[in-house]
Amino acid sequence: MLTYSKLDTVTAIYKRRAVRSFTPEKLERATIKHLLDAAVQAPTALHAEPWAFVVIQDKVRLRRYSDRAKTLLLDQQQAISHLQSAEPQALAMLSNPDFNIFYDASALIVVCCKAKGPFVEADCWLAAENLMLAATAEGLGTCCIGFAVGILNMPDVKAELGIPEGGAAVAPIIVGFPREIASSGSRKPPVVLRWVP
Repeated sequence: MLTYSKLDTVTAIYKRRAVRSFTPEKLERATIKHLLDAAVQAPTALHAEPWAFVVIQDKVRLRRYSDRAKTLLLDQQQAISHLQSAEPQALAMLSNPDFNIFYDASALIVVCCKAKGPFVEADCWLAAENLMLAATAEGLGTCCIGFAVGILNMPDVKAELGIPEGGAAVAPIIVGFPREIASSGSRKPPVVLRWVP
């Protein structure tokens, strides 16, 4: 297991990277609770706090959802066209029976909304970012899994996971102990369209 020290917020912002390779070590309930506590500190429009969370640590269930998600994505012609033009490797990954969209992480934390409304998704994404930064500060790896959104919002899966009918899975985030420390990436400088003094 890699050893980390806790990071300050700004360092965590610059160190956070998408992690797709994890050790098999399971996250403790207290660690996940700490991440959820950080998530709900996010800004929220009108103090609505529209978020709710689903935590899945059952690897068999995650594998089942992964297989269903791949089938769903491959069956959608529009998705295939988009994947082929956007990233040719994506179609090959989805077609590979061994590929797990959750990368064998020890936990999937799904940031959900309890009901739809103005600013609800934005609030959920802010909570997701808090969760990912808190995980980074604790030496954990995270990755948001867009491939999972469709399957997590299927009526039967929503019912299994307790997501309200009027709500939705917004941000599925895998969390676990990274196999290696992710290398620092770079970002383009901010594009300022206009600076009005």
